[in-house]
Formats: sequence, C-alpha cells, structure tokens
Amino acid sequence: MAHRYPRTVLTCLALVAVMLLAACGKERVPSSPLPKSGGSYHSHKAGPSPKATFRPYTVNGVRYYPLKSADGFTQKGRASWYGKPFHGRKTSNGEVYNMYNMTCAHKILPMNTVVRVTNRSNGKSAVLRVNDRGPFVGTRVIDLSYAAAKSLGVIGPGTAPVKVEAIGMAGHPPSRSIAREVAGAPYYIQVGAFTEWGNAEHAREALVRQGFRQSRVRRAEVDGRSFYRVQAGRFDGMDRARRAHALLKSRYPQSFVLRD
Repeated sequence: MAHRYPRTVLTCLALVAVMLLAACGKERVPSSPLPKSGGSYHSHKAGPSPKATFRPYTVNGVRYYPLKSADGFTQKGRASWYGKPFHGRKTSNGEVYNMYNMTCAHKILPMNTVVRVTNRSNGKSAVLRVNDRGPFVGTRVIDLSYAAAKSLGVIGPGTAPVKVEAIGMAGHPPSRSIAREVAGAPYYIQVGAFTEWGNAEHAREALVRQGFRQSRVRRAEVDGRSFYRVQAGRFDGMDRARRAHALLKSRYPQSFVLRD
C-alpha cells in the first residue's frame, strides 16, 4: 500500500536531495597539495614567526640557524619554484604569499633580505625579496615565486643552477660597497647562445654593424658543455639598455637585459 506524505514533507526531501547532488559536484581541494613543477616543500608551522626572524627552527629533523646579517652573503646551488598550491597562504614571516610578486624563500637569510638571483644556465637575473622559508628538498638553496621563476626562465625545467647574492634589506639603502658595485656595473643585452664559437662571432659582428660597437661573446660551461653567449652593449644605465632592447627584441625575441 502506497504511503502518502504531506506536500511540505515532500518539498523538504526534494531540497535535501538537490543539496546533496550539489555537494557531490564540487571539486575537492587536497588538504596539503604540493607543486608539480619545482617539487618544493614549505613547512610554515616550523618556520619562524615575524617576531622570531633569527630564532633557530627545525624542519624534518634538521635544525636551521637564520643569519643575523646578510652582508657579503653569496651562494651557488639549485633553485626551484612554487606557485598555485601555496598562493594565498601565509608565508613564514606572516605575509600572504602572492605568486605574482617578485619574492623568494630561503632557509637562513634574514626576512626582507633583497637578493640578486642569476640563472647560471642562461645569464638572466632578477632582484627578489626573501619573505618565506624553504625549500626543504634535497640540496636546493632557494625557492622562487612563480613571477620570479618566469623572469629567470625556470618555469619549464622546474629547477636551475643559480647564484644568490645579498644586496641589501627591503626599506634600507644597500651598503656602500654594494651601492658602488651596482652604480658602476654596465648593462648588456643577451641576444642568443651558440654551441659554435664561429656562429657566435658572426652574430657579434652583425651587432657591431648595427652600431653596438662594444658587443661581446662570453663563454660559459653548463653541465660540462660550452656555450657562447652573444651580448649587445655596453650600456651605462638600465634606461639606455631598455631603449636599446626595444630596438633589438623584434629581431631577437628571446633577448633580455642583464647586468655585468
């Protein structure tokens, strides 16, 4: 015998069914996703709070001792990057991570240290600010934001050999030695890299004919293989380099400005 329910009961049952179906259709977000590209790992709970920037901390059983000063700090090693899985989360110094800002994570540099990171495989460099701790994977020395990794050409390969140089603190002028170095450093525009010196020399001569008389070829070793980088120049300021780059990038779309 069929049971008859009041219309109000049937309406409530229908609403519950609709809500259950809607919930099943939502995408589930992993509780602690890891980035696919750089394979970085950040442990914000273990990292220091803004009030304890220099206090030692432990991650995965390893004790880290942040430096009290970054003066003269340089380091070579491998860089990775981290993006969407951490976008919007808090960094180790309490800020909200924005993958489109030029920031980075380092295990021991003081928070707000300004560093120049140079990709040793392509010569690209960028100035970044430390606002996070990491990477805690293998022997990697620095973790780049998405924007920083893109500017340095690290997005595709996921990691790259880099040189890290501390050049100051955010909100403070750089030291006198660094200020002299930056003020006197010339700029160049790298237009290409060749495996044959003869091809690189032909490209340099073409630049000279275009009026870039101080263009040069620089040899570099990457994973035991020689590359010859052709660089147009020289330019005594970023503004002059950018104006020249605007003229060259239509012919050399992969070109970029670098500082010597």
